[in-house]
Amino acid sequence: MISEIIREKLNRQLSPQNIEIIDESHLHEGHAGAAPGGETHFRVKITAAAFSGLSRLERQRLVLDCLTEELAGPVHALAMRCFAPEEAPEAQAG
Repeated sequence: MISEIIREKLNRQLSPQNIEIIDESHLHEGHAGAAPGGETHFRVKITAAAFSGLSRLERQRLVLDCLTEELAGPVHALAMRCFAPEEAPEAQAG
């Protein structure tokens, strides 16, 4: 499954404290890049110390660099929210 490949690569490269990967392919059926069976459109929410001190763009580039092969192949779209640990919504909840 593509979602597991994404999780594995992000875990290996960024050692996140929290990661959520949502397959949103069903929302894009009939649109460009959609494929039967899904796994083409994903939303990632990730919290990692590797993002501390980086701009939003720099954080997204780190994620994109981890997933170069998937973005060149089966993944058509990737939405992401990247947090440093001190910024994460789960850190704010307490």
